[in-house]
Amino acid sequence: MNLSGRVVIVTGAGRGLGLAYARALGAAGAAVVVNDADESSAAAAAGEIEAAGGRAVAVPGAVGPGEVAEELVARAVATFGRLDALVTNAGVLRDRILWKMTDDEFDEVVAVHLRGTFTCVRAAVRRLRAQGEGGRIITVGSPAGQRGNPGQTNYSAAKAAIVGMTRTWALECARDRITVNAVVPVAATAMTATIPAFAPHVSAWQERGVPLPAWLRAGEGFGTVEDAAGLVVFLASAASDGVTGQAIGIGGDRLTLWTHPAEAVAAHRDGGWDADAIAGVWEPVFGAAAQPVGIPAPREPRS
Repeated sequence: MNLSGRVVIVTGAGRGLGLAYARALGAAGAAVVVNDADESSAAAAAGEIEAAGGRAVAVPGAVGPGEVAEELVARAVATFGRLDALVTNAGVLRDRILWKMTDDEFDEVVAVHLRGTFTCVRAAVRRLRAQGEGGRIITVGSPAGQRGNPGQTNYSAAKAAIVGMTRTWALECARDRITVNAVVPVAATAMTATIPAFAPHVSAWQERGVPLPAWLRAGEGFGTVEDAAGLVVFLASAASDGVTGQAIGIGGDRLTLWTHPAEAVAAHRDGGWDADAIAGVWEPVFGAAAQPVGIPAPREPRS
């Protein structure tokens, strides 16, 4: 996959998944604007891309404010002459059960994930429309946003909303040939590596180079951050011209396409529905189609 001549902004690219995305984009030939809230991490990531023969510039700053988003786009244009794609990876976690979560914990996660995605995409799309040559917007969702996850009211809400915005933007940007898709990655990061079923395997991989087992890589779709990077490179490339409005999962050996919410069952009643009528049909008509919630717990197969 050759991205030579393309310029891509990656937010939250100082470590973890964002760093893997930035490395892969640079290796494919793209010039990368590396953003991270931590200035030293952004600089180190940009330096690594350049040391490998790529082109990169570090632009530190916590996403959320419109000024930060505008600066990212301005630096891309000033340094590399244009903008072709944006990857909105930046995020923070402030996990706490609903009744213990503070206003500040909720607001901080929503500000970075949701507002940060909105302001960065808005700034990027304005530039892409002005260039008139199309472009790529790649947002980042999560299984928690697709299915819910205890202790992550703020994170689940933001990630679900990002996928909702992605679908809307795919419609709004189609005329300008700007595709908008969400990636839904699952990888060994600081957040997932401590899950009890994953932890011993992640430790063995990190400390002794023991490959992650097949039941994790294929069955759970859980792998390294590098495993998720190929999807971002594909979505930033010309090969994805016809792909837009999609939520695409990636992890380990598994590539998936998430469905959009759709009506599972419908019933009709002349004159409409009162509470008693709903109660009468709920179990026989709707009960079997009730939707599961939560991310299924990983289970290591018994030997």
